Amino acid sequence: MRPVITLITLGVADLPRARAFYAAMGWRESSQSQEEVAFLQGTGTHLGLWSRALLAEDSEVPDDAGGWGGITVAHNVGSPAEVDAVLTEAAAAGGSVLRPGSATFWGGYNGVFADPDGHRWEVAHNPAWPLDDAGRAHLPD
Repeated sequence: MRPVITLITLGVADLPRARAFYAAMGWRESSQSQEEVAFLQGTGTHLGLWSRALLAEDSEVPDDAGGWGGITVAHNVGSPAEVDAVLTEAAAAGGSVLRPGSATFWGGYNGVFADPDGHRWEVAHNPAWPLDDAGRAHLPD
């Protein structure tokens, strides 16, 4: 297996609401999207939005709306100020800031927001992970 993540699919309760939220956050929909599923273009890794019930069925797990799915998506940026800007953008788009930006024990700066379906996003500046011009993080060897 190649160590590549191509797509992260989020099970959502209201697809039109999720589409609007991610559009407001700057994600662009692919022409491969359909009425019942949205594919959002990322840089290297893409995001899918699909009915939570259908995703659970397809993944062969019960749809337990009371639990957290155990996934946090991370978005790295180039500075602490950019962390704060993304958190502000998420709140304006209808998300919830769960933890405002603050210094971390590992020497960086991060905060957390949830999209309207409760999917958690960590927004982080890690000075040890330089970003290329496309915004991709490069981890040290």
